[in-house]
Amino acid sequence: MTNTPALPAVEAFADLGMPAELLAALASEGVTVPFPIQAATLPNSLAGRDVLGRGRTGSGKTLAFGLALLARTAGRRAEPRQPLALVLVPTRELAQQVTAALTPYARAVKLRLATVVGGMPIGRQASALRAGAEVVVATPGRLKDLIDRGDCRLDQVGVTVLDEADQMTDMGFMPQVTALLDQVRPEGQRMLFSATLDRNVDQLVRRYLSDPVVHSVDPSAGAVTTMEHHVLHVHGADKQRTTTEIAAREGRVIMFLDTKHAVDRLTEHLLNSGVRAAALHGGKSQPQRTRTLAQFKTGHVTVLVATNVAARGIHVDNLDLVVNVDPPSDHKDYLHRGGRTARAGESGSVVTLVTPAQRRGMVRLMADAGIRPRTTQVRSGEAELSRITGAQAPSGVPVVITAPAAERPGRGASASRGRRGRGAQERRDRRGGQAVRGTRTAQRRSAFGTAA
Repeated sequence: MTNTPALPAVEAFADLGMPAELLAALASEGVTVPFPIQAATLPNSLAGRDVLGRGRTGSGKTLAFGLALLARTAGRRAEPRQPLALVLVPTRELAQQVTAALTPYARAVKLRLATVVGGMPIGRQASALRAGAEVVVATPGRLKDLIDRGDCRLDQVGVTVLDEADQMTDMGFMPQVTALLDQVRPEGQRMLFSATLDRNVDQLVRRYLSDPVVHSVDPSAGAVTTMEHHVLHVHGADKQRTTTEIAAREGRVIMFLDTKHAVDRLTEHLLNSGVRAAALHGGKSQPQRTRTLAQFKTGHVTVLVATNVAARGIHVDNLDLVVNVDPPSDHKDYLHRGGRTARAGESGSVVTLVTPAQRRGMVRLMADAGIRPRTTQVRSGEAELSRITGAQAPSGVPVVITAPAAERPGRGASASRGRRGRGAQERRDRRGGQAVRGTRTAQRRSAFGTAA
């Protein structure tokens, strides 16, 4: 695919022709040695080459494209509504993650970042674009809305990044993505990063990338040596108790289920069992999702119960266990769920609970993913389950997850408004299954159910 030879990889950021302010910001953030995908792609992306990067999530690709984008945009000033660089991502969570990762470096070179995502006030985002932002991090749907409103134009965008391109095509964003790419400067630089290069992603590469430098940071399966894969065979009648004991372990864990209702039921069951759990799915408002993630990162919540909405764009340091309570539907979902752990050289385990009826499908899925898991028959209360997952008996004392004190409003008029807002939030949370005081019937219900 590449005709022009790629520039050789570097061993240190100082070997790259980046602005001194970026090098100083890297040092102050404690980022000293580039990850493989950064060392390989940055010499070429800084030179303006198109880049096709294939690597699993957590491989360091945000800085791989982010440093080049910032370095090549530094020193320029955007006109109102006319950004100079664009990062397209599939989910709100990933957009916020990318923005957070790039903010200290953008600040160092005096570039303004704007985040454009659904589920948040569009007026505020429009104002940021009208004020002028050199770099926009966006989900396709909301960016299209702002362009249709006349609040943004892409004809000055000289550097465009597609992050998690496979997820964007899987989510049906292909028409919006191509419509947006058709609006950026045709001679501009494009960088595309994807865990897999299936047919739809390959179409994007052929249509929009010119003589790209191709780099695979690891096999397309995305398996890494620091990640252990376990398939735990469980009996259906014992699955809820097994799940609860895993959730009660020391340390944080993300648990994935297929549906919003199943997530809410398991969350309520765990809270009633004494486990500090919270739900994350597409039925939650963006402020709820942001607050839940913040509580999980600080340890205020120890178990994040989620649908696939959390499988992309969430980075939590020192997360060493991901549990597929419901096995994923395909190998790509498995890889992206598992990508929440063993990030950036850390170690971690992915555990999938499999009932007898699911065993055959799981064997196929693992083969497609190129993974050879360790398979173990387990029961709740057994030492083997504890050895693999750290499972232990829960306290049985119901818990209530409240907002940290720092988030609560003060006294006076603002407190009155806060009480009203909090009451509405509590009502929404109860409807979402977060309330702890469920009926005895709800407590007896299985945490696992069919889709609503």
